[in-house]
Amino acid sequence: MIYEGGYNGEGLRIGIIVSRFNDLLTRGLLDGALDCFKRHGVEDPDVFKVPGAFEIPFVAKELAKRGKYDAVLALGAVVRGETHHFDLIAGEVAKGIAQVNLNYETPVVFGVITVDDELQGLDRAGIKSNRGFEYALTTLEMANLRRKLESI
Repeated sequence: MIYEGGYNGEGLRIGIIVSRFNDLLTRGLLDGALDCFKRHGVEDPDVFKVPGAFEIPFVAKELAKRGKYDAVLALGAVVRGETHHFDLIAGEVAKGIAQVNLNYETPVVFGVITVDDELQGLDRAGIKSNRGFEYALTTLEMANLRRKLESI
């Protein structure tokens, strides 16, 4: 038997965590995600705003451990600068979200774009395509797959 999730959002409880840092980019990602969820029947996802990408894993853990959500979408943008800060932040956020996924029963989707400059970020947050929409589709698929896993 093959198990996979679908894109039906009806009845799903979705939490979205979004970083305020690099707001020009994260606002576009959030708009894309909200559009996707609306088109697929998710009613009123909860949105949690955090100062920066580094703070995302903490809120992801808090949401996952409560078990209120079928899935959580973590949105952020880390733009490379002239220091090693980019590498540190991007790596720690990825590790933090991965740890939440392994320790709790709520899937958390990694929707943090890592880009070399703002133009690259704009391409991913709405000008050429919107990764927020794509990450929301992944969130729907994982929420639905989680429901199927609970029934086997």
